[in-house]
Amino acid sequence: MPTKPRPHALQVSPLAYEGRLDARPLSQVDLVVIHCTELPDLATAREYGERVLYAERTDGSGGTGNSGHYYVDRNGACHRFVAPDRVAHHVRGYNPRSIGIELVNAGRWPHWLDSRHQAMEEAYPDAQIEALVVLLNALRTELPSLRHIAGHEDLDTAMVPASDDPKILVPRKRDPGPMFPWQRVLAEVPLQPVGRGHAPDDS
Repeated sequence: MPTKPRPHALQVSPLAYEGRLDARPLSQVDLVVIHCTELPDLATAREYGERVLYAERTDGSGGTGNSGHYYVDRNGACHRFVAPDRVAHHVRGYNPRSIGIELVNAGRWPHWLDSRHQAMEEAYPDAQIEALVVLLNALRTELPSLRHIAGHEDLDTAMVPASDDPKILVPRKRDPGPMFPWQRVLAEVPLQPVGRGHAPDDS
């Protein structure tokens, strides 16, 4: 019987502003959100994560940007850009209680909001999904309150004007998209899906 590939070691590469992100107790985290980068490669995703998008405030906070906590490359390599005890900006309305995992995948890149380019056709390689499952199960051990899982598209359902024709509305977020193997992941990771006919509670 063939053996499964061994998971890649987690590579910890903190973003420069990690220490400026709000701290939180790990007991606060009960939700993991699956994203795809909608960018061509990990290097571009890192460059985007490093951008400072929120101005520094007078109290010394701020000076941060948008990023997931973990990134899983197509070959299964796992990177941590933000520690789980920090609140990363990755999904509107759910950041304080959630972990963001970004899968490197082109998605709709580079025409994210063009109504003629809404298909998401890049498959997620087996190595990437196997590494994601390993990471999710490790997080279940590390974060005792973790019990929910959702896709970005399940939580951010806003429609916005298309970049090619503002009279047409397109989804602001579609990730991880139709190619993501939800059934496979949920069969291997005992987390409750939310946003798909379910709603996360606040207990």
